[in-house]
Amino acid sequence: MPPRRQRRPSESPALIAFGRQMRRMREAKGVKQETIAHITQVSGPQVSKIENGKKRATRSFVEIVDDHLEGDGALINLWEDLNKNGHPVPIWFDWPQIEADAVMLICWQHSVIPGLAQTPEYALAIVHGNQETADVRINRQTILTRDDERGPAIVLFLIEEQVLYHQVGTHETMRKQLEHLIEISRMPNVTVQVVLSRGDHDGNMGAFVLATMEDRSEIAYVETAIRSITTDDPADLSVLARTLLQLRSQALTQEMSCELIRKVAEERWT
Repeated sequence: MPPRRQRRPSESPALIAFGRQMRRMREAKGVKQETIAHITQVSGPQVSKIENGKKRATRSFVEIVDDHLEGDGALINLWEDLNKNGHPVPIWFDWPQIEADAVMLICWQHSVIPGLAQTPEYALAIVHGNQETADVRINRQTILTRDDERGPAIVLFLIEEQVLYHQVGTHETMRKQLEHLIEISRMPNVTVQVVLSRGDHDGNMGAFVLATMEDRSEIAYVETAIRSITTDDPADLSVLARTLLQLRSQALTQEMSCELIRKVAEERWT
């Protein structure tokens, strides 16, 4: 059984402290959250998340709020105090919940099939036979057929070409996995594209998932050699956006991708 990962804190004390101070200043002036949302052009739910310590505020947001609340720089100073070397204070998101609530997901993988597209057999092989972990991974895939007011999540799978040849489990496991990729690509909310193997694109830096929420905000899940991180930092999201543009420019169309996947399944894994 693989070692258990250390649990990450679900809250950031620094973000909570900032949010509470902002709320106190706003209420002292008799200003509503809706007003803050209007002047900052940020949605009401996002303002609420900032005040509850669930989301970090950008410098520009803080400057506008401080000016409107006549804070004389107090809110800006607090924001700066809660930053280290220019990097916004960290917050750990509950990624499984973010993934479940997302309306759109873009998944980039360069080493294995993305979890949301794995078959039970492939998932079990990836987690070295840990059935409980494999079941949890497969259960996450219900967002592809979600039946509520939001409807199924829109998902784009960008998969490095070499993943099709990277053996996980048996030959039969690989063949069924590639056939499954073709099958889910027929779903109206799912797109599967193969990115041709090249050594000069930024996607080689690591796999990631970009989630778009119902309010159009974005949160990213990035895999590293040490641990996975989540971020909604605008600078990080900008880097990932540029990487996605590059990856999609090197990706086959969905039709061509399925043709390649079918060819590999038949010639390599049958």
